[in-house]
Amino acid sequence: MKKITFLLLIFTITITAQTDPKIYDIINEVSANRIKSDIKTLTEFGTRNTFSDTISNTRGIGAARRWIKSEFDKISKNCNNCINTFYQKDFVTKKGNRRVPHDAWIVNIVAVQKGTKHPNRYVIMSGDIDSRASNTMDFTTDAPGANDNASGMAGTIEVARVLSKYKFENSIIYVGLSGEEQGLFGGAGFAKYAKEKGWEIIGILNNDMIGNITGVDGVIDNRSFRIFSEPVPANETERQRKMRRFYGGEVDGISRQLARYTYKTTKTYMPEMNPMMIYRLDRFGRGGHHRPFNDLGFAGIRIMEAHENYTQQHQDIRIENGIKYGDTFEHVNFGYAKKLTAVNAITMANLAWAPPSPTEVSIGGIVQASAKLKWNKVIGAKGYKIYWRDTTSPTWDNSRYVETTEFTLDGIVIDNFFFGVAAVGKNGHESVVVFPNKIWRK
Repeated sequence: MKKITFLLLIFTITITAQTDPKIYDIINEVSANRIKSDIKTLTEFGTRNTFSDTISNTRGIGAARRWIKSEFDKISKNCNNCINTFYQKDFVTKKGNRRVPHDAWIVNIVAVQKGTKHPNRYVIMSGDIDSRASNTMDFTTDAPGANDNASGMAGTIEVARVLSKYKFENSIIYVGLSGEEQGLFGGAGFAKYAKEKGWEIIGILNNDMIGNITGVDGVIDNRSFRIFSEPVPANETERQRKMRRFYGGEVDGISRQLARYTYKTTKTYMPEMNPMMIYRLDRFGRGGHHRPFNDLGFAGIRIMEAHENYTQQHQDIRIENGIKYGDTFEHVNFGYAKKLTAVNAITMANLAWAPPSPTEVSIGGIVQASAKLKWNKVIGAKGYKIYWRDTTSPTWDNSRYVETTEFTLDGIVIDNFFFGVAAVGKNGHESVVVFPNKIWRK
């Protein structure tokens, strides 16, 4: 009996501690040269302003989006039509929109790789198609948008190339979004589309500027990157807000858990990288294409470079006082863009191979010496991980693997920590952690 117990213990440790060799393969398959080539192609459309030419085959947003769709179609052909590509569009008008120079269709390019087990559960990676000059209303001046955001769009295409070689339990969407510079129109339209379709969104990884390593402050850094996430859902109820006053959770919303998941995945498989979790929706007072998803209650984060150079963002190409302005091809570091693309690829793969998260997690242990948790059974889960951390810690630092749906953490006082639960698949991949959403009174 002792021998059997020991073997079970070893098996449990192995299940919860091992890494998946396929994830390292995915990292190695990401190509800096392919990303470089795609960024070059995107810059050669002259401008990709959302309201630029849609007829030309060589210039403007129309030519750019047709090329992006053709790349997704090629990828699909190479994986026996494993990806379904289509246009999703919404019409915007000048009326009431100060950044809209004329009425136009906002067109997104969507590529869907269906999951084998949970086809209606989606993890999304996005890049922005559009670019802009100094004046966002100027849709004719050259605006190559090499880093902002050909880098994110090229990264999204490259992740599709790599992950299309694998089969996943959950579905994956690779999407090019338009209208970001004029008001996040593409993201808003696609988030609404997903809501109307009843899609279960695991999370969206919005990539906006992933290719610059030389900051305007003089810092050069090719390993750090930022993960922006809002603290709690924008559409939380008044009851949920009131409960947080007494039970905590002000930094534990679904987007923040997705950010922690990305952080942990990166530190596990790419320990040379320095992910920086920024506790804010986006840069100070600004927004990205994950925000419309957050607005509708979906988890979403922004992944981007740590050090920006503002002389290369939203600038007409020129030389002024000896400074070269403009978001041009030569400023992009393709090795760095490869690293951040790989961060996305491995996060997406882990999420797509993982079972669903528990939907209901109850916590108890008030005025007791131990914390108690119970949660709903997850179909496809081998077991579960209970996580806990100091209330001031940004990351889940302690864990316990179990194969039951309730457990008592002896000696861990509920008052001193925050807790969460993730489902673990037979393959070892984990779901996103769920913060307790019910009180267990027993």
